[in-house]
Amino acid sequence: MPSLDRRRFLRDAAATTALVSAGGLAAGVATPAQAAPSTVAPASTARRTGAVSFRWWGTAGWRVDIGDRTVLVDPFLSRIDTGLFTGPFRTDTALTVRTDVIDPRVDRATTVLVTHTHWDHFMDVPYIAKRTGARVFGTLTAYHLGLAYGVPSTQLSAVKGGEVLDFGDHSVEVVGSLHSRNPSYSVAFPGVRVSPPPQPATIADLPEGDTLGYLLRVDGGPSVYFTGASDVAERNLTGLAPDVAMVAMQNATTTGDYLPRLLAGLDYPKVVVPVHYDNFETELRNPPPVAPTDRTHLNEMIAAIRRISPRSRVLVPEYETAYHF
Repeated sequence: MPSLDRRRFLRDAAATTALVSAGGLAAGVATPAQAAPSTVAPASTARRTGAVSFRWWGTAGWRVDIGDRTVLVDPFLSRIDTGLFTGPFRTDTALTVRTDVIDPRVDRATTVLVTHTHWDHFMDVPYIAKRTGARVFGTLTAYHLGLAYGVPSTQLSAVKGGEVLDFGDHSVEVVGSLHSRNPSYSVAFPGVRVSPPPQPATIADLPEGDTLGYLLRVDGGPSVYFTGASDVAERNLTGLAPDVAMVAMQNATTTGDYLPRLLAGLDYPKVVVPVHYDNFETELRNPPPVAPTDRTHLNEMIAAIRRISPRSRVLVPEYETAYHF
């Protein structure tokens, strides 16, 4: 029998995408770790050159600085309150982009990678694209939603999985993936957009729209795999063998052998970074807030990674901290 969690409304109605916890961990189970070798430096929005840096923006969101280029993955900074963590969950919550939160953090972006189009992954993307001129890569649904928001088609690139995109000093391989399922074996806000809809107004107007993963390879640097949801099409992972994997935490047990299949498919990465474990409807401030049930899930995830892949180092990230792998 699949285990159940506290979000009964979601499991019967819209369900969550891969909710988890963060911050401090239960005593005796795990402590925040750093990749080895690695250094940590305070976050900065100044232009930089040199080693690539990775900064977690909560949920599955990342800022990656490669020299003077910036790659964003699922940048969700508005962190609006839908009642998901406090109840009741409001599927009619208005999509309110917090420019006051985004603007200080997004001084530039060259590329935005979208794993799927749920609100906690996509809703800030159109604003960021129009603000920075970044090119957005995502599913055909992401393409059509971008058009609905008025993002120029010249900034939108639809991908399916299998593409290898060359950016000179780094490349991005697109990987077909799957979205996690809730305890009712359903996906939150299922569906795709095969043509531009009216501009979305509520979180329910942003469907899953199919799910992708991305492998970022940096010349002379690390190869890093990004997930946005906790399911896996492991046959699509053959040969990727990343150094680092950003892994969304599983919230229900309806997806069988998620971590064993994912870690084996990725050839047991040197570093595994749990993501999508925080309460992403609160201010972006350390330590990342963690719901009690999500803390338990995270501790269980860490223990499972260490059991399945004992040579992997587990790094529990904090917000806006620059990690160098």
